[in-house]
Amino acid sequence: MEELYTLREMLLKGDISSALLIVEQLQEINRDQKISDMRPEAVTLLLTLIKQQIEGRGNRLGDLTMRNAVRAIITKNKRRKSNTYYLLDDDLRLAIEEAYVEAVDWAAMEIQEGRYQPEELSRLLQSSLIIDQAMELIRQEGMGNRE
Repeated sequence: MEELYTLREMLLKGDISSALLIVEQLQEINRDQKISDMRPEAVTLLLTLIKQQIEGRGNRLGDLTMRNAVRAIITKNKRRKSNTYYLLDDDLRLAIEEAYVEAVDWAAMEIQEGRYQPEELSRLLQSSLIIDQAMELIRQEGMGNRE
């Protein structure tokens, strides 16, 4: 990464303010990559929650799917050495919200063999409730409330 070489140069020159700007850029890159890495699991988690809301029931397979998706999200979000997390609640919620539209698209294909169009399905759903449920499942599994 070119940013690391530039950071080194700035530090060697003693240009701390420029070095800090580069550190901020690197943190943003890392944050965006973490959000991208978690997206498939977030979609899976939301898809299952959507299906449960529309169908009005859960099942063991859905529960297992959600547990595995939550575990994967936590694993990808966890810093190994410090036992802390890359994304705190606000950024994690943003990642979940960004995955929501994709989850609705997939759910429209899966529920009742594609009976719904995504826009129609969206109108039937309570998006904030589903996103809140996803966040609560993540907190319960191990992240806690880390604001």
